[in-house]
Amino acid sequence: MKIILTGATGYVGEGTLLELLRLDAVEKVLSVSRRPSGHSHPKLEEYLVADFMQLREGDPRFEGYDAVFFIAGVTSVGTPRDQYVLISQEIPLHFAAIMPCKERMTFIYLSGAGTDPAGPQLWQQVKGHTETAIQTMGFRRAFAFRPAIMRWARGQRHMQAMQYLFIPFYPLFRLLGQANSMKEIAQSQLALVRDGYPRTVITPSDITRLSRQYQSH
Repeated sequence: MKIILTGATGYVGEGTLLELLRLDAVEKVLSVSRRPSGHSHPKLEEYLVADFMQLREGDPRFEGYDAVFFIAGVTSVGTPRDQYVLISQEIPLHFAAIMPCKERMTFIYLSGAGTDPAGPQLWQQVKGHTETAIQTMGFRRAFAFRPAIMRWARGQRHMQAMQYLFIPFYPLFRLLGQANSMKEIAQSQLALVRDGYPRTVITPSDITRLSRQYQSH
């Protein structure tokens, strides 16, 4: 499979990238980002763009891919409302809109556990409305990807302080169905591209199930 990935300089994006590059089912990854990922691999190509909103339909760099894993994002904590809406809604929707051959492509949008368009918090509403809008854009398949706790990948550099705080409790969250490894994150997304899924909202327990499904083939 050939995958377009955003967010490779962030925690989830970098972890996903590293695991994708290790999997035989992946032929190529195009990382679209404002900064270099800091990683080099024969399967990896990087497309550096200063402003995602300046990308246009018909860009030949996006031709021939099977899926988009849109993982780029920002925390709502301390981020001004207009900036948060730009990064979490306007940019992913613009990126989805300019993709070629949508009828043959899968689009996976990373939102997060607790996303709800009718929720009381801004981030829930923004990401929830983005999830809904992507479903109407004509993709072969589109999924709202909602992980919770994620354990980092081997070789990962872009770490978050809270991940170190959560790791001692990882086994407990795992038992509760609220934790996944980055390997499962990558494998489950590939399973969605390859096999589809009966639901469009993907929870941590779905991620575990899809990862096992990927491994069984």
